[in-house]
Amino acid sequence: MARAGLGPSWKCVFANDFDTKKGGAYAANWGREGLVIDDIRNIAPDELPAADLAWGSFPCQDLSLAGGGAGLRGDRSGTFWPFISLLQGLQDQGRAPSVVSLENVVGTLTSHGGRDFKAIIEALIGLGYRPGAFVVDAALFVPQSRPRLFVVAVRADTAATGAQGGPQVPWHTKALQRAFESLTADQKEQWVWWHMPTPSKRQIRFADLIEEEPTGVKWHSAQETKNLVSMMSEINLAKVGTAKASGVRMVGAIYKRTRWQQGVKVQRAEIRFDDIAGCLRTPAGGSSRQSIMVVEGSKIRSRLISTRETARLMGLPDTYKLPTRYNDAYHLTGDGVAVPVVRHIAQHIIEPLVCSAHAERAAHCHQSLATETPQSKS
Repeated sequence: MARAGLGPSWKCVFANDFDTKKGGAYAANWGREGLVIDDIRNIAPDELPAADLAWGSFPCQDLSLAGGGAGLRGDRSGTFWPFISLLQGLQDQGRAPSVVSLENVVGTLTSHGGRDFKAIIEALIGLGYRPGAFVVDAALFVPQSRPRLFVVAVRADTAATGAQGGPQVPWHTKALQRAFESLTADQKEQWVWWHMPTPSKRQIRFADLIEEEPTGVKWHSAQETKNLVSMMSEINLAKVGTAKASGVRMVGAIYKRTRWQQGVKVQRAEIRFDDIAGCLRTPAGGSSRQSIMVVEGSKIRSRLISTRETARLMGLPDTYKLPTRYNDAYHLTGDGVAVPVVRHIAQHIIEPLVCSAHAERAAHCHQSLATETPQSKS
């Protein structure tokens, strides 16, 4: 999805994932050129071609609030370190990319009391980059609540185009500013406050993405819908009642969550009718699959969200080929990065930086040629 967001003006020369199913989905949409399906720990710098940008979306499980708290020492989120090792290898060979972009959950800011975030910043600085970070909620672009942390770093010998003197709303949240304040003086000195324009108000609604005749899922029976409603608290039942009384078609997003009630864990169905879907998550059991409820007066219908609908929530076009199995497709979209978010970052930060790097290299080359003797130029 990062490739989809970067757009056709970019050429992807290397892509990697250890998951064969995700690799298969990538190949179905983009072809196998440059694709390596393997653990990143098994890849050597010599296998990587020269590139302007290195993009890494390393697993979030050890950094998320729902994870085990292992942080960057975890087996999954710890793949950040092999990524850094590859960058170090490219640096040693004089082939380091001009820009590095990392994406992960906002829990990265507070993981291990902020030490994991500081480690990320220090690692990038140690490689000769100037890093900065910002938080983007995909809800600015698509009807899905999906805040994510982005760290963009530019090589220290490249002008930090797009940098400003301080934090900017909405990209630099209070949590991010607190994380910045916890950095060392040397780290702060290398920090960059990246600035982007705020997008125009989103027009598309969650209801606009819902299929009447979905593929791969079926509408619940009346009894199944009744059972789902019976799992709601009074607050959530009131939301359904308000939707019924509105007189217009309302679409709600539902997650089943385990809550404590009188000392006992109880599974509850929690619904939102704010025309935004809950954050898509990788399915690891029925509770993490999002459902929808369509309310039209006294008529109520419900079902699982379809995988095509999840792809739309990530900003993917309907031409994008998804895995056939429901869980595989949900896993793909739930682990991805929202396409229009990547496009916005690329347009306003990454591409100006790469153009700046190209211009500086061209100027340096021109200056070198101008100082050569006629014999050496020949």
